[in-house]
Amino acid sequence: MNENSLLNQTGLLTRFAGRFFRELFRPHFEWAEMVRQCFAVGYQSLLLVGVTGFIMGLVITMRLRPTMVQFGAESWIPTMVGVTIIREMGPIITGLMVAGKVSSNIGAELGSMRVTEQIDAMEVSGTNPFKYLVVTRVVATTLMVPVLSILADAISLSGAYLGVRLHGDTSLSLFINDILNKLTLAAVAEALVKCVCFGFAIGLVGCYKGYHATEGTEGVGRAANSAVVVASLVVFVLDLLTVQMSTILGID
Repeated sequence: MNENSLLNQTGLLTRFAGRFFRELFRPHFEWAEMVRQCFAVGYQSLLLVGVTGFIMGLVITMRLRPTMVQFGAESWIPTMVGVTIIREMGPIITGLMVAGKVSSNIGAELGSMRVTEQIDAMEVSGTNPFKYLVVTRVVATTLMVPVLSILADAISLSGAYLGVRLHGDTSLSLFINDILNKLTLAAVAEALVKCVCFGFAIGLVGCYKGYHATEGTEGVGRAANSAVVVASLVVFVLDLLTVQMSTILGID
């Protein structure tokens, strides 16, 4: 993708986001469809996020332990792993899994509706397809990614605790206390804000790619594929920006 194309796509996506906010605050919100989309996003992603989170928590703990033992800091393992998972790994894992699973589904679904002229038929019938199809899906991903991240954190910490127990006799209460003693409210708020941004970006990119799909079934495949790539890239960019902002604001 050349520079002009990148700038053009960024501008179109920004305009698409502006239309989303305009439609969001207009009357007659599609509550039933939004609830259905929330269930679909959570149901589609929970198992994948949970399994990935558990494995990551266990692997990080097992990889970190030899180094910490070498430096005589084994007691710091729960704190380091817990803070890392809650502040960084949990949101990132959730964002990438949802980007891969949900954003591609949204892109393919809306793309299929676009190329088969179902969206055009909705416009002719007097229905607002943008509000029904786009707004509900973006709101659903924005709400559900933080929820999935919290669940991923809990499951990942259970994997980390299992990794600690494999080589020691640390109690669950001590494990949790070690994490909470070093975890500030500002850090938790930062992680939740990060997840909200991830969810909004994932839903917006998936809807944008699908809503503007062209060239038949081949275009649907391209829409789904580019939705995953762009959404995953945006997750990393937003993560970098939030880390920089937390550094500027002095959030430890």
